[in-house]
Amino acid sequence: MKITLSILFSLFSLVMLSQDIAVLKYKGGGDWYGNPTSVPNLIAFCNANINTKINPKPETVEPSSIDIFQYPMLHMTGHGNVFFSEADAENLRNYLISGGFLHIDDNYGMQPYITKELKKVFPDKELIELPKTHEIFNIAFKFPEGLPKIHEHEGKRPQAFGIFHEGRLVLLFTFESDLGDGWEDEEVHNDPFEVREKALKMGANIVKYAFEH
Repeated sequence: MKITLSILFSLFSLVMLSQDIAVLKYKGGGDWYGNPTSVPNLIAFCNANINTKINPKPETVEPSSIDIFQYPMLHMTGHGNVFFSEADAENLRNYLISGGFLHIDDNYGMQPYITKELKKVFPDKELIELPKTHEIFNIAFKFPEGLPKIHEHEGKRPQAFGIFHEGRLVLLFTFESDLGDGWEDEEVHNDPFEVREKALKMGANIVKYAFEH
């Protein structure tokens, strides 16, 4: 889908006026619908703690749809395969370079698939690990050690990777952290309060950063 610069500017203006989050429904067979309570819980936490007014029920959008331009932030998660068509990749690229933000949370097992598909979106860019001093780790709540560890899985250290366009962080990939599990209803994983609160605070940092940059 070809989008002119004038349309991009109009869509960018829509993104800047909006304050909502949508879940990205991707192809490939991966469980894009995983963690169904996580984003609603994150939204409720943000509305209560960082003065946002986000619609409590997140919408679902597809990467090739022009609807993604209505949202300043998209959230994506899953365990398995991801596939972006040429139209998906072009639309996502236009969305991100015109003011949008994509958070991808690896729910364990997504990493080899998403890193391959992101090369379709930005063939000339690499995922870069963010230093713990990056603004996203202290914009609302302080995380002096960077991305927190929520679920162990293989016990590897949590890592936050980003893609930048003209100096702006447009995409965040959180790996070996599993923030989305920490956002879910308490009874889903039986995480203690302090673990869930840590995940929600880091999520609020991501939301605030996405809305303000």
